[in-house]
Amino acid sequence: MASTKGYLDFVLDQLSGLEEISYRPMMGEYILYYRGKIFGGIYDDRFLVKNVRAAERLMPDASLELPYEGAKEMRSVTDIDDRELLNRLVTEMYDELPERKKGKRA
Repeated sequence: MASTKGYLDFVLDQLSGLEEISYRPMMGEYILYYRGKIFGGIYDDRFLVKNVRAAERLMPDASLELPYEGAKEMRSVTDIDDRELLNRLVTEMYDELPERKKGKRA
């Protein structure tokens, strides 16, 4: 099942306190970026973030879920109504996220 644009728009609105949030559609889902680094995505209308220490610390009870078959587990963000928590979560995750890989040039 693909994610809806409406759910993406809601999550982006919740993160509107942060500058440099962007997304990229990918096979019916959406990859989310903060300042050029991937921090999570929308998968089957679920908001999932990378399983880094900051996410574990701020959401210790969040379940680990697979965004798609063969992927690494990610933390499920269930309290998407808490803008303050979401903004803090993404900001504190940033330093733990890997740098964006450069694509191959043709």
